[in-house]
Amino acid sequence: MGTSATEVKELRERTGAGMMDCKVALTECGGDMEKAVDYLQKKGIAKAAKRAGKVASEGLVHAYVHAGGRIGVLVEVNSETDFVARSAEFTTMVHDIAMQICASNPLYITPDAIPAAELQRQKDIFAAQAAESGKPPAIAEKMAQGRLTKWYSEVCLVEQPFVKEPEKPVKELLTAMSAKTGEKIAVRRFVRFEVGEGIEKKASDLAAEVAAMVGEPKS
Repeated sequence: MGTSATEVKELRERTGAGMMDCKVALTECGGDMEKAVDYLQKKGIAKAAKRAGKVASEGLVHAYVHAGGRIGVLVEVNSETDFVARSAEFTTMVHDIAMQICASNPLYITPDAIPAAELQRQKDIFAAQAAESGKPPAIAEKMAQGRLTKWYSEVCLVEQPFVKEPEKPVKELLTAMSAKTGEKIAVRRFVRFEVGEGIEKKASDLAAEVAAMVGEPKS
């Protein structure tokens, strides 16, 4: 079955893949557009994995301030070339990642970044919880691993559900950009500031805040 230039163009616009890759994908998938998109995504993921060892030293540092100036984020996301870093798609992605950090408050970028002592502490906690369930050891082990995976999705940026599309993790956002650009894309570091964070408030201040929330006059 032949493919038209219009179909190739549409697939290119949807995926960012090259013209020849789009033509091959449509041919391999019998002209089915959705299957061709899936085909290219799988191919893209494979290509992105091959670039994992590359050096990404270009990129952007992006600042995001939210909630009336009460929360601010600085994040550095790297690419291999400045050309990609200055593209509108890359800039939008970096902004989305900054919003993700603002909204979800991750503690680490990846599971590999978790300090060994903290990781072991969590593993011990989940293992103890699973053991208390009274399930057979094999099942208890799976329960503990499941809880560890869930914990990763709470504290690790790339494992968190993407705020704009909760059905996929943030790491898929990075993989898709890597597949589209043909470059390694990685979050290098971030910092999140929240007004008052880490400051111990006086009892009188807390009482005033509670009174304001319930509509009572201050004493």
